[in-house]
Amino acid sequence: MGRLTAIVLGSAAGGGFPQWNCRCPVCRLAWNGDVRVRPRTQASLAVSADGRRWVLLNAAPDLREQLAATPALHPQGDAHDLVRGSPIEAVVLTGAEVDQVSGLLNLRERQPFVIHGTAATLDTLADNSIFDVLAPDVVSRHAVAVELPFFVAGMQVELFTVPGKVPLYLEGGDPHTAEESGANVGIELRASGARFVFIPGAAAITPALMARLAQADLLMFDGTLFTDDEMIRTGSGTKTGRRMGHMPIAGADGSLQALAGLSARRFYIHINNTNPILVDGSPERRQVEAAGFAVAEDGMEIAL
Repeated sequence: MGRLTAIVLGSAAGGGFPQWNCRCPVCRLAWNGDVRVRPRTQASLAVSADGRRWVLLNAAPDLREQLAATPALHPQGDAHDLVRGSPIEAVVLTGAEVDQVSGLLNLRERQPFVIHGTAATLDTLADNSIFDVLAPDVVSRHAVAVELPFFVAGMQVELFTVPGKVPLYLEGGDPHTAEESGANVGIELRASGARFVFIPGAAAITPALMARLAQADLLMFDGTLFTDDEMIRTGSGTKTGRRMGHMPIAGADGSLQALAGLSARRFYIHINNTNPILVDGSPERRQVEAAGFAVAEDGMEIAL
């Protein structure tokens, strides 16, 4: 049996880095070619227990580009095999935000695979007929109950609720930004005795969530903003991180302090274009590294 392997297909938050229309201080470095920053596509992962069968965690808008950049996900075989084929067996979704599901449209060429998500997430897909390009006789959809393990490609998978909110385009006038529901979940995978937890969006860390994270060997956690008011201060937005359903990294109530006691290998992922941890050697990057965190990069491969 092989090892549990995770490939970071994309590590940025919605819009990627640099964001196409942004001249915030961090994006400006990228547009000017500063070597301390590297472009990043929107957050998605590929995971495998044997190096042959792969599962995608979320399907970012950049998925076509991400697949092309990842040889393990290229069509396999030789001239004697079928013309079409892919090592991707499934996609597991943490929600139905645009940057989590729109990449599914890149997978519409009648390739069999299974989409796994909560009923809330799959209902959102069903309500938008554009996703019907994923023909139901080829691409099946599996509604998953939270905290009920299932198996995919030799891995045990479990979805669990994380404080957060519904997708932006489904918000009402007064959205709940830190409720626990099937609209925002994390993913835990187990294989070969290893545990990997992926949480790209978290408005808070509950005692139950902390207990789960204490058992993890590898954690990819929401690194959207360094400070809660970051987008307001940089003039790139009008909302705080918590209003968007993302707890900040820094501060007494931030994730850096909350997760300090974990033994898992820890990475920040889903990093907004305004976040100074994207800059090699910045004080903010040094702070998270001193606390035992690494900053995820596109193409990074981690084996457990």
